[in-house]
Amino acid sequence: MIQNNKKSSSKLNHSALWWKGCVIYQVYCRSFYDANNDGIGDLNGVTLKLDYIKSIGVDAIWLTPFFKSPMLDMGYDVEDHIKVDPLFGSMKDFDELLLKAHKVGLKVMIDLVLSHTSDQHSWFKESSSDANNSKSDWYVWADPKDDGAEPNNWLSLFGGSAWKWSDTRKQYYLHNFLESQPDLNFHSEEVQKAQLEVIDFWCKKGVDGFRFDTVNFYFHDKKLRNNPELKNATQNLTVPGVNPYGMLEHLYDKSQPESLEFFKKIRLLLNQYEGLASLGELGEENEKCFELMEEYTSGNDYLNMCYAFDLLGGQLSSKKIKDYLNSIDRLSPNAWYCNSYSNHDVIRHLSRWTYNKDYREQYAIMTLNLLLALKGTVCLYQGEELGLLEGDIVFEELKDPYGMAFWPHFSGRDGCRTPMPWEANGKNLGFSTHEPWLPAQNKHKDYAIDLQQKDSNSMLNQYIYWINQRKLNSSLIEGTLDILNSREELIVFQRTLNNTQTICVFNLSDKDEIYITNSDNLDSDFIGQNCRFENDTFHLTAYGFGLLSLTNRE
Repeated sequence: MIQNNKKSSSKLNHSALWWKGCVIYQVYCRSFYDANNDGIGDLNGVTLKLDYIKSIGVDAIWLTPFFKSPMLDMGYDVEDHIKVDPLFGSMKDFDELLLKAHKVGLKVMIDLVLSHTSDQHSWFKESSSDANNSKSDWYVWADPKDDGAEPNNWLSLFGGSAWKWSDTRKQYYLHNFLESQPDLNFHSEEVQKAQLEVIDFWCKKGVDGFRFDTVNFYFHDKKLRNNPELKNATQNLTVPGVNPYGMLEHLYDKSQPESLEFFKKIRLLLNQYEGLASLGELGEENEKCFELMEEYTSGNDYLNMCYAFDLLGGQLSSKKIKDYLNSIDRLSPNAWYCNSYSNHDVIRHLSRWTYNKDYREQYAIMTLNLLLALKGTVCLYQGEELGLLEGDIVFEELKDPYGMAFWPHFSGRDGCRTPMPWEANGKNLGFSTHEPWLPAQNKHKDYAIDLQQKDSNSMLNQYIYWINQRKLNSSLIEGTLDILNSREELIVFQRTLNNTQTICVFNLSDKDEIYITNSDNLDSDFIGQNCRFENDTFHLTAYGFGLLSLTNRE
């Protein structure tokens, strides 16, 4: 039950800082909607569904890569950064998508993969042809050891050594991901210049911002020093437990200090255009992640915001959130975070987390509002608003090379990438009349958009309601955040902007809880679910939450 005593409101400031506190909706293009019925989602499919995305109440979309690619890593192996792959359509299709998105009031961010390319890229073909060409140092090449072994102990995120032998150059090249994804050498000024030209190409196209893939992988240690063994390792949120990548402390293969100067060049370029935003993916662990977040996003010289994997991995608990907020307060108080629970790389959060399944819907809405109340920008992943669970993919259906490498102990990322369910009774749930690239999930039939749009109490309509409620309270978007003391299963913090304070209380248990506050001599507005507020006390039932806005009387 929703309790809403809201009396007054303020609106989100749509300025050049539109990204600060906005809600971004991630579109995984391959699985969103197939307009030409070839089994793969495309740009025209996104265009056709922009009205749906807008109806959710989000401010921007993030489009996953649609550039020319062999598709060995589903487009994150780029063959040409300024061409649209025919699988997704044409440049004209992208232009039309951009035009309509702007007409309906949505910003468009595109996903640029700069740290590496496909081995089919013209740059790599030239670089690998011999050791004496104009691009010979555009990738990370290294001589073998005297015994022919790899230059050092660096590992690939996708398993095994991060080095691949080239017969033509008689050297190894670095690949932090697939062998077919060689890493560019950002110590080369020419490489930096080339990638800045790529960014500028899309700026001129009129995009509103960029999600930069793996931003802390741009630079490597020039000396190629061995990474030390990771001692006293805790759970690594960026890789599955079966991946030996998590056994090393990655001091030298990523997160090098030279990154900041390149980020500065990106920022100077983006500043030539009005209102462009930069969002970096930060693949780091523990305190180093928070320290880098502060370096990468503080001030006005580098990236606008980053996201890490703290909330994208593991279980959700009150301790996890409190530790997260305390770490931000201690290590990155000036950083700007983009917070999310799910994306195209992780198990969908309603399948990943442990909770009382009898209260699945209440839990989903409580955790949504927790996300909406945290300081920072919000990113939702397609299907999250429907309450989708992880898809079931058998080995024969796998497309993800990551899953193939570690099956059966890790099944990869295909389960979160299954097609969107548009119509409960449509062929392939309305995604495509052709057999989809990944199977449509029968278990998602009851979550279909056409059913949920008709049900005022559906997960979708609750998402719409709460996202729009957030827009009415600027303290949740721009305010400071202070953690308040609370019992073990409660998360309590205060957002403050000018003379308004919003006390946010979340019950992460399926037991009844109370929280007592003091609202004397203040005008108050209360909104919540599975919670009532009376006599300065929040009374919360299973997975309840309440938001109390207090305004000083003049």
